Amino acid sequence: MAVESIMVVLRVRVLRPSAWSARHFSITRQLQQENNKWHTLPPFSPTPTSLHASSSASTTALKWVLRCCPHLPKPLVHKLFRLRQVRRSSSPTIIKRVAAKDTLNSGDTIFLPLSVKHIPTEKKLHSDLTPHHIQFVCSLILHKDPAVLILNKPPGMPVQGGINIKWSLDVLAAACLNFEYPDSPRLVHRLDRDCSGILVMGRTQTSATILHSIFREKTATASDDIGAEKRILQRRYIALVIGCPRRPRGLITASLSKVVIDNGKSDRITIVDNLSLLSSQHAVTEYHVIGSSSHGYTWLELYPLTGRKHQLRVHCAEVLGTPIVGDYKYGWQAHKKFGHYNLSNVEDSSEELCKEEVLPFGLTFNNGSISERSPRLHLHCKQIVLPNIYRALQDVRSPHYELNQVGSLTLAAPLPPYMQRSWDITNSSVMIG
Repeated sequence: MAVESIMVVLRVRVLRPSAWSARHFSITRQLQQENNKWHTLPPFSPTPTSLHASSSASTTALKWVLRCCPHLPKPLVHKLFRLRQVRRSSSPTIIKRVAAKDTLNSGDTIFLPLSVKHIPTEKKLHSDLTPHHIQFVCSLILHKDPAVLILNKPPGMPVQGGINIKWSLDVLAAACLNFEYPDSPRLVHRLDRDCSGILVMGRTQTSATILHSIFREKTATASDDIGAEKRILQRRYIALVIGCPRRPRGLITASLSKVVIDNGKSDRITIVDNLSLLSSQHAVTEYHVIGSSSHGYTWLELYPLTGRKHQLRVHCAEVLGTPIVGDYKYGWQAHKKFGHYNLSNVEDSSEELCKEEVLPFGLTFNNGSISERSPRLHLHCKQIVLPNIYRALQDVRSPHYELNQVGSLTLAAPLPPYMQRSWDITNSSVMIG
């Protein structure tokens, strides 16, 4: 009887949940609902590589994602971590953000945005490319040697893949521009989606590492480059702005910081005065007025001495007070106030624009000049001067070898048709070299 009574008590305790179990059930249900928003990877399980060590000591979140999702483009995975869109669960009730370099413990679960399920595999991407697509991508090449690939990025095409982005230059380069190399070209810097012009890629891991260091050093040593006649890396942008700077040339030194807006849905870059802020980034830009027009526009040459996100756009809009034409993110009020000048007396526009050729990947180049009501972003990376990396890799023998001892590569990219048309409309007397 005593045994039966004990069993009855146990049954009652099991069937009558406590307050703790109720809360646990609620938390578990909430986590299950939250997990429906994520793509869950298998729990991390370290594989011993020797009797004394295991891979868990060196397996990072990035490595585990790449191992579990080989179909995802590597640049996309890096971008997910950079945008802090990857989560880790170390216990049934805790889900936190995880960085790419964070090491995993046995049983850790990684969560990715659910939208990665819709990212097409590499084979599917290759099957969607037609000979016309491949020919178009190859036509973007300005320079190719065994170390470096330099492209003329078209406006409207993102440089890096991401969620809801099917075609980007890094994906297309991997699909079409490998040539005889086993590895895909690697990005070493970026341009905004609507910006056009010169984009540099490394064709090997070694050349990409060297190029990365050149671009990083350019930003780190920007103060030393001020006033220098010769720099190891030089980039010249052409921009059309609304209004005219007070001075025909000058140097902008204004730090930048990112501000999150719209409840975290988007962000923007802004000028900050407090250099002690951890998020502030030193940014330096040289500018030079090369032509003005009676319509209220001014053409500028911009030389970024640092490489910050949206640096030129913010410096033009917030420091010079002359936002770039077509930059509605940082110059919406100026565009609204500026209005639209009546340029209907400009010859020829209607018929040519009606015959706008739709290029591969949905790109268009003709529409978007200042003769239209919604002009496109008028910012173009016109010229770049950088060391001849291929020659440097061949000649490097001395331990004191420096990149400034080799010759330079100088490349120029023509303006996209809509910017060339705006140039012609403003009747600028200065030719863009």
